[in-house]
Amino acid sequence: MTAVCTAKTVSPVPSTKKELKGAIAELRKKLNAVILAHYYQDPEIQDIADFIGDSLELSRRAASTNADVIVFCGVHFMAETAKILSPEKMVLLPDLEAGCSLADDCPADEFAAFRDKHPDHIVVSYINCTAAVKAQSDLICTSSNAVALVSQLPKDRPILFAPDQNLGRWVQKQSGRELTIWPGRCMVHETFSEEALLKLKMMHPEAKVIAHPECLENLLELADYVGSTSKLLEYTETNPGTKFIVLTEPGILHQMKQRMPNKEFMDVPGIDGCSCNECPYMRLNTLEKLWRCLSTMKPSIEIEEGVRQKALIPIQRMLNMKAK
Repeated sequence: MTAVCTAKTVSPVPSTKKELKGAIAELRKKLNAVILAHYYQDPEIQDIADFIGDSLELSRRAASTNADVIVFCGVHFMAETAKILSPEKMVLLPDLEAGCSLADDCPADEFAAFRDKHPDHIVVSYINCTAAVKAQSDLICTSSNAVALVSQLPKDRPILFAPDQNLGRWVQKQSGRELTIWPGRCMVHETFSEEALLKLKMMHPEAKVIAHPECLENLLELADYVGSTSKLLEYTETNPGTKFIVLTEPGILHQMKQRMPNKEFMDVPGIDGCSCNECPYMRLNTLEKLWRCLSTMKPSIEIEEGVRQKALIPIQRMLNMKAK
């Protein structure tokens, strides 16, 4: 994968937020662009996006449009997934440094060596990985469908799961399948404080605790519901409860509050009370960077075609399987 980012003279940055949003709207229309925002983006980006959601959902929705340009306000592996599914479209990422600690925890060369030690295993990779790792996988999964997909795999075949070890343990427990797990982790979901969670539970005993499966096992055991970001949002909409303690990146609270203004949502501080539950990579994208990438058409995401085609196969295999 190579990303192109070269300098180009552009107009001065609009001086106010209103002007900035107006300039983005004009460029979006001029370029026939679609703007995607992951749930963990800043609220001001979510508010101007065409689509808001989880990474695969966004890439699939963008692929179904007639847009010529996709601007993915998320992180690097998400923009790669959009390019895998829409090779004919230009895919832009507002900040090329918007990476992912989980994807970085699984370098393609080290993963290849790990696979070589387990040649008989079916390789299931969580979508939060690079295109180069996807290309080495037999099946891609999401946090929504991982348990269902793993449960359908042949019983006589061992399974290698990568890259998130916490999600892997959760899938193993829920599916009853033994997994060989790559030891990766998300820096955000591993920073939540159990002590802070217990204090919140004591202060709000009626509150439902909901958690993303990338969290540590001791936190998942304290949760009333475990699910992907979109499933957590859905749970808060359908559950009759009015208070929720949310164990995932707090960007999702914006959508929860917008959809359910009469309910209360609380995020959980990180260890030592820090605000490290906010993903520093997700927050690198800003309105100004969004405007600038539309103005310059850079940085763009490019993937070597052989790698893209190999990465597409396990994604298609996932889409063809039924999440029973």
